Amino acid sequence: MKRSWFSFAAALAVALVCGGSLRAEVQLPAIFTSHMVLQRDQANPVWGKAAPGEDVTVSIAGQEHKAKAGEDGRWTVKLDALKVNAEPQELTVKGSGGSQIVLDDVLVGEVWICSGQSNMQWSVDQGTNPDLEKLTAKYPQIRLISVPQVGTQEPQFTFNGKWEACTPENVGQFSAVGYAFGRQLHNTLNVPIGLIDDAWGGSACEAWINRDTLAKDGRFSELLARWEAIEKNYDPAKADAAHKVAMEKWQAAVAQAKKDGKQPPRGPSHPGGQLTGNARPGNIYNGVLLPTIGYGIRGVVWYQGESNAGRAYQYRDLFPLMVKSWRDEWKQGDFSFYWVQLADFMAEQPQPGDSAWAELREAQTMSLSLPKSGQAVIIDIGEGKDIHPKNKLEVGLRLARWALAKDYGIKVPFQSPTYKGMEVKGSKVNVTFDHVGAGLNTFDVAEVRGFAVAGEDKKWHWATGKIISSDTVEVFSPEVRQPVAVRYAWADNPVCNLYSKEGLPATPLRSDDWPGVTINAK
Repeated sequence: MKRSWFSFAAALAVALVCGGSLRAEVQLPAIFTSHMVLQRDQANPVWGKAAPGEDVTVSIAGQEHKAKAGEDGRWTVKLDALKVNAEPQELTVKGSGGSQIVLDDVLVGEVWICSGQSNMQWSVDQGTNPDLEKLTAKYPQIRLISVPQVGTQEPQFTFNGKWEACTPENVGQFSAVGYAFGRQLHNTLNVPIGLIDDAWGGSACEAWINRDTLAKDGRFSELLARWEAIEKNYDPAKADAAHKVAMEKWQAAVAQAKKDGKQPPRGPSHPGGQLTGNARPGNIYNGVLLPTIGYGIRGVVWYQGESNAGRAYQYRDLFPLMVKSWRDEWKQGDFSFYWVQLADFMAEQPQPGDSAWAELREAQTMSLSLPKSGQAVIIDIGEGKDIHPKNKLEVGLRLARWALAKDYGIKVPFQSPTYKGMEVKGSKVNVTFDHVGAGLNTFDVAEVRGFAVAGEDKKWHWATGKIISSDTVEVFSPEVRQPVAVRYAWADNPVCNLYSKEGLPATPLRSDDWPGVTINAK
C-alpha cells in the first residue's frame, strides 16, 4: 500500500511540474508551422498562447514585434507587410520565460482558403487522371495544409495539422479543386502559393457560421429552434440503446447480403453524431474555421450548396451572411470570395418544371451582389449519376480565372454570360446577356438547347433557341403564342449548350419570380 501511494504521489508531482512547465511555454496554433506561406503586401497577424502576463517577441526578416499575454494567456502581434519572397525565411517566437519556437522555410506569396463540402474536399486521388496529376506535382513553392473535421460548439484554439510543400507523395489527399486552382495561380504568377483546405463533405452552410451571428440576425429562428429541440431532447442512454439495436439489425442485414451475394448496406450512424456533425449551426465554425480566422489570406474559393438545396430560398440570406461574417471576423476587409455554382446532377426530366437545385443555383447567382465576389458556372461538367463529378481540374481553372482577372490583373475571360433582360416580340422572346465576351456560341449543334417559355397560365414548354446577335438569343415555342416568361437550364440536370465563344457556359436563369418549391422551407 505504501509503495503504491508513493508511486502515485511521485507521478502526480511529475505531472504537476510538467503541466506547469507546458503552460508556461509559448504556443502557436497549427496554422503557424514551418513551411507556411505568409500573405504578401499586407500586415499579417501572428497569435498564440503563453503564461498570463508573459512578454512575447516575434521576429522575421529583420522586423521584431512584442506583445504581452493577457489574463487568458492569449497574445497577438501584427507583422509589417512583406514583399513576395521565395527564399526561405525564419520566424521566431520567444517568451520572456525562456521558451522559444523557430519556424523555418517560411515563404511569402499568395494564400487562399479552399472551403465547402465534399466537392471541394474531393481529393486529387478521387479525380480524373490522379496518376498523371501526381507524377507532375513537384511544386516546392506550393504549400498545403488541411484542417481536420471537428464539429463542436466549443471554440477551438488549434488543430492537428501542419504545412507541407506539395509533392507527388502528399498531393493525392489534397483537394483536387484547390490544387488545380493553386497550381494555375503559381504557374501564372510565379510566386509561392499557400492553400488551406478546410472542406467537410456533406456540410450545411449554417454549420460554418458563428451561432451567435445566426441568432442575432433574426431570419433563422426556425432553423435554430429545430436544433435547440434536438439538443434539449437528446438522451445519451436512449441514443446508445437505439444505436445498439440498429447495429444488430445492420449486422443481420450484412450477413444476409453476403449469403445472397449482394452489396451489403451501409452501417447506421449514431444518433448523437448529429451533435458533433457537419450540420449543427456553429459546429464547423468552432471546430474547423476558428483556429484559422485572422491568418493573412488573399481570399476564399468555396464549393458548397448541395446540402442546402432543399432550403434554397433561405440560402439567399444564409450564404451572404456567412461571407459577411467571415470577412467581419477576419478583420482584413472584403477579401475575395469566389464560389462554384452547383453542377448538373440527377436524372434529366422530359418536361420543364421546378427544381430545388435550380433555385439553389439562383441563390448563388444572386449573391454576386456581394463585393469582390465571383461564381464559376459548371452546369456542363456534372454527372447525372454521381454528385461528385470527377473533372475537378476544370472547376479549379474556372475559379482561377476569377482570381487571375480580379485579383492579379491578368486579362483572361472569367465570367460566364449572365441574364440581362428579355423582350417579347409577338410569339417570340429575345433574351439578352451580359458578359458574353466575343459573343454567344453553342456546343455540339447550332440550335440553342435548354430554354423554356410559359404564358399567363404558368405552364412551361420547351423552346427552340437561335442566336441572332452577339448577346441575344431568340426563343420560340409553338405551344406558347403569348409568352410572358423564359427560363434557361432550369432543372436539376438540364440539357443545355449555350456558351460564350471563350468557352464559359451561360448561367442558368429565369425571368419570372413565381414561387419556387423551396420558398417555405426553413
